[in-house]
Amino acid sequence: MHKLREPAVAGMFYPDDPATLRRQIQALLTEAEAAATGPAPKAIIAPHAGYVYSGPVAASVYGRLAPARDRIRRVVLLGPSHRVPFHGLAAPSNEAFRTPLGDVPLDTEAIAGLSGFPQVQVRDDAHAWEHSLEVQLPFLQTVLGEFKLIPLVVGDAGYAEVREVLDHLWGGDETLIVISSDLSHYHDYDTARALDRATSVAIEALAPERIDYDHACGRTPVGGLLLAARARGLHAHTLDLRNSGDTAGPRNQVVGYGAYAID
Repeated sequence: MHKLREPAVAGMFYPDDPATLRRQIQALLTEAEAAATGPAPKAIIAPHAGYVYSGPVAASVYGRLAPARDRIRRVVLLGPSHRVPFHGLAAPSNEAFRTPLGDVPLDTEAIAGLSGFPQVQVRDDAHAWEHSLEVQLPFLQTVLGEFKLIPLVVGDAGYAEVREVLDHLWGGDETLIVISSDLSHYHDYDTARALDRATSVAIEALAPERIDYDHACGRTPVGGLLLAARARGLHAHTLDLRNSGDTAGPRNQVVGYGAYAID
């Protein structure tokens, strides 16, 4: 077991210099501050591309966590696997995840408690190069105080399998659920806007069955969250919906990004 999971995409998806990274995140949060009103959500969905592309969208939902900075002590973070194919959900054996901003301790006791779920396995290979979880960590380190992390990479799994794990980890006000997902990939600008709007309507309706296979790369963890939220009578709100053509890229082939709060 390696005690630390070292950062895999620092210097690519986001700056590897701590001071530069802090400045960038603070600038993104300041720009999104107009949306930071009301109580902090129980769960959020945030995108996971390079910060130049999806950072402004992610900041719009991370800014909402400010009121809970000193209350949230545990973060359950799920994102899709981009590199390693496997069934179920992958937990790490590490004790901490490192970023340029420092080390995030894992809730090793809670992770060990998942061993009874047949869909959960310990697979450090699924975490080693996965960016969908890593890019969320500097935002969390900036907007929250001290917290422990339960990171799970989601492979080939059903919505109900994800929901079962989320129900187990749901906790109270001290626990934040974070789902990492981009939306549609590599359509032209207008097509992407239409597809992503439809996905946002499905998310707001807590209706994962209406999210098509290729319309959200994190559809499986998103779907599990929506089922859990529906059972609890919660509501989902779209805070930001843009794509790479709006932020930092050309418009002939874009990737969609949405930010959502569930409360």
